[in-house]
Order: sequence, then C-alpha cells, then structure tokens
Amino acid sequence: MADIPRDIEALIDLMARLPGLGPRSARRAALHLIKKRGPLMQPLAEAMAEVAASARECLNCGNICTGDLCDICADPARANGQICVVEDVADLWAMERGHAFAGRYHVLGGTLSALDDIGPETLRIPKLKDRVVSESASEVILALNATVDGQTTAHYIADELAGTGATITSLAQGVPIGGELDYLDDGTISAALKARKSF
Repeated sequence: MADIPRDIEALIDLMARLPGLGPRSARRAALHLIKKRGPLMQPLAEAMAEVAASARECLNCGNICTGDLCDICADPARANGQICVVEDVADLWAMERGHAFAGRYHVLGGTLSALDDIGPETLRIPKLKDRVVSESASEVILALNATVDGQTTAHYIADELAGTGATITSLAQGVPIGGELDYLDDGTISAALKARKSF
C-alpha cells in the first residue's frame, strides 16, 4: 500500500477529530474533497477561513454570531421578558428550528458536573442571574437535557434565581408526538405520566 502524502495525512487526522467522523470516515471524506477540489474543497476552505476569522460568542447570550450581539439579542421584538436557558448552541439552534419560542436565549456552555470539575463559575450562570435582573425577565424556561447533570443544573439555577421575581419553568417531558409506548424507556413513560393534563 502506497504511503499517504504527509499533508493529506494531516488533513485526515484533523477531520478525524470532528464529531461523528472516525479515521475511516475522515479518509473517505478527504478523498471526496480532493476529487471535488474545484466545486467543493476550495469553497469549503474559503468558508472555513471566513468563519474562523469572524465567528464569536454573542456577548449577551453566548450564541454564535459574527458581531457583538447575535440577531436574536439584537431584535427588540425578542425582548418579551422570556429567557430560555439551554446547555449549548446546538440546543439553541434546535429550539429555533421549531419556531415555537419568541423570546431570548441564554447558553450555559455545558452542565454542572462534579466528575468533570465543572462548577457554576465555569458556566455562564452568574451572567444569567445578571440578565434576569437587568432585563426584568418575567419567565426563565429551563430547556436542559433530561440527564442527571442537566437536572442537577436546572435545580441549581432555580435555587439561584429564586429571589429575582421571575417565574421558573421547564420543558414538559414525556411521550413525543408519534411515539409508541412500547418503544419508550421507563423514565420517559414515568415523566409523561407525572406531567399528564386534563383531556
């Protein structure tokens, strides 16, 4: 088997560090990019260079943007008194895809985890508390994952915001639309039963 040129090997190694790509997938992707150099690789390289130079965190909420404030924080119509707290930017983007929330967001940058030595000061929890007060937030929606760390973080935030006057809510948890009981885990069924409502 012929040796792979050093610069191509470096590209494969870098691509293999991306989430969801192992060494084999990275090798296939790199070969595809090389074959499609003109229509794909060059524009991709230019787009990556541009994003590397311009992308930054929104100073207010932590979303990814190219200026000091993201479009959501800069939109006065989104200042409706609601702040939705999410773990990371991917969660914010997922919420926005649904077009169901018209307020602003706050990205924590993770969850509390004693095992990983992630405490409140590591996350953007103090900034959240400042925002709730300065923006006179009426409601803080905790849209954190239903994991042990996610729920621990949610309880900690609820305690921290107890004296601010904002109502603290969380996303309903339970049976997804189109879900069949037979395919759901016990925790989901239990959460759905506890969050039942009148029919």
